[in-house]
Amino acid sequence: MKPASLFEAARACIEAAEPADKLAATREAAAAWRAGRLAAAGGPPPEPMGQPGLPARLKLVPPQALPRRGAGSRRGRAALVHALCHIEYNAINLAWDAVYRFRGLPRAFYDDWVGVAVEEAHHFSLLAQRLAGLDCAYGDLPGHDGLWQAARETAHDPLVRMALVPRVLEARGLDVTPGIRRRLVAAGDHGTAAVLDVIHRDEVDHVRKGTRWFRYLCRRRGLDPEDTFRTLLEQHLAGHRGGGPLAREARRAAGFTESELSYLEGTGAPVPA
Repeated sequence: MKPASLFEAARACIEAAEPADKLAATREAAAAWRAGRLAAAGGPPPEPMGQPGLPARLKLVPPQALPRRGAGSRRGRAALVHALCHIEYNAINLAWDAVYRFRGLPRAFYDDWVGVAVEEAHHFSLLAQRLAGLDCAYGDLPGHDGLWQAARETAHDPLVRMALVPRVLEARGLDVTPGIRRRLVAAGDHGTAAVLDVIHRDEVDHVRKGTRWFRYLCRRRGLDPEDTFRTLLEQHLAGHRGGGPLAREARRAAGFTESELSYLEGTGAPVPA
């Protein structure tokens, strides 16, 4: 039976475990939403966060137990591309969870995060092709649960989710992707470097969408966005402040202000106690 609501379709996408099933469900749900066959209403309320659909053979381990990743050897490059695949697979689930979990928002919110889910699925497909060229498939190596754990911790409030997942964890990808790309080019892997170019371009827009909806929710609640962002970061993810050089140009394009960038680099004033 086809889902009647966008929320039911989003849940089905989250629960799909194998890549072929999740990618197909994502394409079908997005097409149905855009064609007006799904309503952003109806269905049961969102359930508490559980484990999303992941390949049965994928083993989740602590980050320190992951295989060493590097661009210099075939084995290290397979571990690197597998880690990127895992990030993008989680990103599909995160985008659909934003659709599924947060109700009563403008249609444009759902338009944005359905579109993000489609693009994350495309990123995963591109990386999975590169991984196959290294005689590896998603699930052959372990992954960690960090991104989904952040989703659990922000499941109670779309404002907190938009602040901390797109604008902190996903934005960190804007900082580190250029360095990974340089390592791949130095190792002669221009194909994977070209995939990272696509991902980096799209991720700027994804973080921008997080900024857009974070600020929308702040306005709706009468909150100052910069003060609120700093407070939430200090409360939930203080260790991510000053975590390394920022890609200032990309972050500006994604909606960060100069004072936010200075704060994240550790040069701005801390939030008053």
